[in-house]
Amino acid sequence: MLHINDLVYRIGGRTLFEGATLHVPDGHKMGLVGRNGTGKTTLFKLILGELSPDDGSVNTRKAMRVGTVAQEAPGGSTLLVDHVLAADTERRELLARSETATEAHDIAHIHTRLADIEAESAPARAARILAGLGFDEAAQRRPCAEFSGGWRMRVALAAALFANPDILLLDEPTNHLDLEAALWLEGYLASWPGTLLVISHDRTLLNKVVGEIAHLENLKLTRYAGGYDRFERTRRERQELDAKLRSKQQVQRRHIESFVERFRFTASKARQAQSRLKMLEKMTPIASVVEQRTVAFDFPDPDPLSPPLIALDRADVGYGDTPVLKNLDFRIDMDDRIALLGANGNGKSTLVKLLAGRLKPMTGKLVKSAKLKVGYFAQHQAEELTLSENPYHHLARLMPMATEAKVRAHLGRFGFSGERADVKCESLSGGEKARLLFAMTSTEKPHILLLDEPTNHLDVDAREALVQALNTYDGAVVLVSHDAHLVELVCDRLWIVADNACHAFEGDLSDYRNQLAESRRAQRRATRDAGDELPENSASNRKDARRERAQQRAATADLRKAVRDHEQLIEKLTAKKEALETKLADPDVYEGSTAKLMELQVRHADIKAQLTKTEETWFELSERLEVTE
Repeated sequence: MLHINDLVYRIGGRTLFEGATLHVPDGHKMGLVGRNGTGKTTLFKLILGELSPDDGSVNTRKAMRVGTVAQEAPGGSTLLVDHVLAADTERRELLARSETATEAHDIAHIHTRLADIEAESAPARAARILAGLGFDEAAQRRPCAEFSGGWRMRVALAAALFANPDILLLDEPTNHLDLEAALWLEGYLASWPGTLLVISHDRTLLNKVVGEIAHLENLKLTRYAGGYDRFERTRRERQELDAKLRSKQQVQRRHIESFVERFRFTASKARQAQSRLKMLEKMTPIASVVEQRTVAFDFPDPDPLSPPLIALDRADVGYGDTPVLKNLDFRIDMDDRIALLGANGNGKSTLVKLLAGRLKPMTGKLVKSAKLKVGYFAQHQAEELTLSENPYHHLARLMPMATEAKVRAHLGRFGFSGERADVKCESLSGGEKARLLFAMTSTEKPHILLLDEPTNHLDVDAREALVQALNTYDGAVVLVSHDAHLVELVCDRLWIVADNACHAFEGDLSDYRNQLAESRRAQRRATRDAGDELPENSASNRKDARRERAQQRAATADLRKAVRDHEQLIEKLTAKKEALETKLADPDVYEGSTAKLMELQVRHADIKAQLTKTEETWFELSERLEVTE
């Protein structure tokens, strides 16, 4: 499918690839990872033919269709659904030819090919993809120009998915999505039968979607089996093994060098010394494991403050005279870790602005502690940085009473040590700008951090550093993020922002995923039921609809059976787990046989592990069923 052989590429005197080699077989899904700035996006441009390698080759199968998301957001008066449908160029050309064809043979060929590519069901497929990415039926019938840039990039993603290419190249596909759309995309890509190469810093997506990881490091591409967690573990084991082998090799070299020095000029040992010299020359040095510096975050702990930090009583908030959220009634304390969930446009950012003091309540009351300090990270805040100034200038302005040493010490908490604090912002990477914003957000030791999509420009390692920093921070956290991994590890409370309201969700992120999946299935069932009531409502229309549903049920029969089987197994394992926990809760067990107690504990651990694995499999099967139904 795709062969990259001994690739060499340099730009501006800097080498990005030196002898890089990679093979992506037909039907495989592979994640491309590496630190920001190593050349991942450049590799995509080389594959697409937008750049030419200095040496080596990038080869694809002849006539292979390569799909990617357009760099420019679609605009103009074209309806969303029409833009997505136009991405299937073969269907578009065949439909155009069908309007003008006159030869019987040509007409027959066109209609046969349209049937082969299932052109008739294309509008339904396009609508399903758009719905998964957050566009309801009314929005799909609106012009692209009516949407913001972020929403139009979703349309571009929908077009790339709908085109169904032989190989799909996706560069950070979740960056413009909310959590709900990101979860849908995971399920869609996991069940998509084509070949996929995806650049992503989203650990959850890389674990659920891809079966291999290509790691770009030290100008090379190294392929690992499994998702991101397995890649991380395998790489660590490989580094530890290389370190041991290098140590052993160094001992061996020193021994050989000692022998040569002792007997080089001794006639009886000269031949052996020469032999060992040749052995040294042939010995390929094992490179030492040089860990690239991992950026750390360190949010300063706030001074204690009596609860609540913030309390809302029947408050409405919005813009002008139009409320976006109504009747808000909740409180936030120092130990709260809250994730705001809900589709983009429902008011998550509006709520965060209210908590940050950027908006005032239209009605009701908002009560804050007089000493409350708020740290606010806005997703578009990087645009407000002064590009001609350096990080030190930005922090010094926010800390006018602090000494230079104190300002630089605070910058050092976020990876701006030494000379990096004096580099102009225009030369900083997206991740570095995000870290500068974190440093600016926390200058006053805030009691609450309000983070609106904080990970958009952070690589996987930086995201892990953020997780660790937030989990050691003593203040409250309110988080809006499409990164499920970040939400799961940082937040213990979920609030749903939808239908002009905000309410607590009783459950974890897995429960929320399941609720979303069921909601989408219900919407599709409602759409199909509405489709039965066609204006003509003729017998042939009803027969066709029934036949289509029967074919769909047959195609998903095995998948639905697997879902039911796993549900039954989960019930059995849960019952066994509860029975064992009841036994382990009995004090008499701990006074009896130690062997029996250990046996119960081992069985309990085994059942828990089986239950966890079964639940994960059940969820993956449910996601696949959701996409195919």
